[in-house]
Amino acid sequence: MSNHSINVARLLGRLSELGAIGRDADGRLVRLAASDADREGRDRFVSWIEAAGLEVAVDRIGNIFGIWAPADVTDVQPLMLGSHIDTVIDAGIYDGCYGVLSGLEVIETLKESGFVPTRPIVVAAFTNEEGVRYAPDMMGSLVYAGGLDADAALATIGTDGSKLGDELRRIGYAGDREPGFLKPHAYIELHIEQGPVLEREGVPLGAVGNLQGISWQRVTIEGDANHAGTTPISMRRDAGHAAARVVIFLRERAKAANTPTVATVGCMEFEPNAINVIPSRATFTVDLRDPDEERLNQEEAALARFLETLSDEEDVTITVERLARFQPVKFDERIVAAIEAAAEARTLPCRRVTSGAGHDAQMIARIAPTAMIFVPSMGGISHNPKESTADDDLIAGANVLLDVVRKMTEEE
Repeated sequence: MSNHSINVARLLGRLSELGAIGRDADGRLVRLAASDADREGRDRFVSWIEAAGLEVAVDRIGNIFGIWAPADVTDVQPLMLGSHIDTVIDAGIYDGCYGVLSGLEVIETLKESGFVPTRPIVVAAFTNEEGVRYAPDMMGSLVYAGGLDADAALATIGTDGSKLGDELRRIGYAGDREPGFLKPHAYIELHIEQGPVLEREGVPLGAVGNLQGISWQRVTIEGDANHAGTTPISMRRDAGHAAARVVIFLRERAKAANTPTVATVGCMEFEPNAINVIPSRATFTVDLRDPDEERLNQEEAALARFLETLSDEEDVTITVERLARFQPVKFDERIVAAIEAAAEARTLPCRRVTSGAGHDAQMIARIAPTAMIFVPSMGGISHNPKESTADDDLIAGANVLLDVVRKMTEEE
């Protein structure tokens, strides 16, 4: 059992304080990337970094870093911790924020204990992880890892017509550092599970071994608008009905498969969107996920074949736009094993898990050994104000992160 522990009141207090920033008139938490609410959350985070005596750095895509670099280890690659503080619409208070604030808390606890690390330790808050206002999601970490050009990302137009680069300048977070200016020795992200497995099994910690691949597509089906009462079913080119067939196809295929494949149609719009008019156009998104790259390829191919057949059968025109495609990620075995060892040392049950959600960790894994720690989500709920994790689990996760960081940065 470790003799050290994070400052519980400080961590839980900051989670609550950050969770109060960005409430709209209805009390919903809405802290979208590069918004006024995001600026307020960023300002609060930076104030805590400065109060901890850390160097603050901001890169061109708006990623924020709190850097603890003892004088004699400045030329050594840092151990990086972190996540994000932007939210979805009507969010809970833990997604992303828990990882960022726990990373800061670990650094502060180590500093206050007199510990001197063998390499710098950095806490990062990456820009636009959620991808609600600007696409793609996990943008800040993707740019940081070299997977997306910074200028292209800054030129992204948001759902409200704004340009990301302009908004970062407006809120004061268009930094001068080049993304990737610190190449991590390793990266660890602590996060709520956002799923039901840990709670269902009564296990307080998950050592995340891998992360699902993600395929996002936008499908547009073109038919003909016509009168809902006078047009015989046999003569319709009904884009709405064709879209419904795609939804059913995806659901039935996933249910019938003996695999962890999941498929979701999350957005759908009809035109002209009138009760008495056959839809002339249906536009919808398809989210496919699987931890195995070959299976994910197979699901994409099966959807493409179905759309081709559907086009002929329904006499409609179908076009597909790829929005995002990320391969499955296998996390670093040594760090995953270190997480398990730290949990065992604190007599905390721990199991290997797969992440069903995307995280900044999957981007940073492109440039450094990476792993994640999960704590349970009550009811498996996330992206929802009902998102909740027991205080004991939040504390346990932060203490295991503390132990792993100490182990990875102490003298041999």
